[in-house]
Amino acid sequence: MSNPQSEPLAVRISRELARRIISGQIEAGARLRQDHIAEEFGASHVPVREAFRRLETQGLVESEPRRGVRVAGFSVEEVREVAEMRASLEVLALRNAVPHLTQAILDEAEEATRAGDHAGDVQAWEEANRKFHRLILVPCGMPRLLRAIDDLHTASSRFLFSGWRSEWETPTDRDHRAVLAALRSRNTETAATLLARHVQWIGQASPRQELPGIGREERL
Repeated sequence: MSNPQSEPLAVRISRELARRIISGQIEAGARLRQDHIAEEFGASHVPVREAFRRLETQGLVESEPRRGVRVAGFSVEEVREVAEMRASLEVLALRNAVPHLTQAILDEAEEATRAGDHAGDVQAWEEANRKFHRLILVPCGMPRLLRAIDDLHTASSRFLFSGWRSEWETPTDRDHRAVLAALRSRNTETAATLLARHVQWIGQASPRQELPGIGREERL
């Protein structure tokens, strides 16, 4: 991971705005004012406009002619589309990553899953969940593919936050453990099938439905 202080200002601005949008701190339909954001970050309008373009690529904002930029909403159809795209791209990345997955990487991914099991809120759980996915996918060595997956993961995270923000209970992720078991035994096809199913739940569940592969602690 790169040092945030070494990143371009536009990237830092877009990451912070994305965090606020995903968490619900900035709600759908809200206008993003260039002047206000530039002043907050001590920036000119150039990196702010670049940040807006990145957020638009991630599906978090919409640019409207002569009306500026506003936070995008999302429909059930869009959620399903993101889930299908993520499933396909993550499986592609995993197939290319498998030859490069070491015992140390798998152990770290298992630790990320345990951290998710003990998360105190949805934000901490999502951070652990994203770390798990990145650990098993980054070894594919395909940076353009990984950037596309990151953008899709950002979009799907927003759906997670909207569903769990008010009713959070720490989940236990059995799918992650099943994927890891398959990877440890070098069963690539099983791991790919499990990963695709794990990702696709978001396109099939409403915010209040329980996630396939993720059960409440008291049901284990």
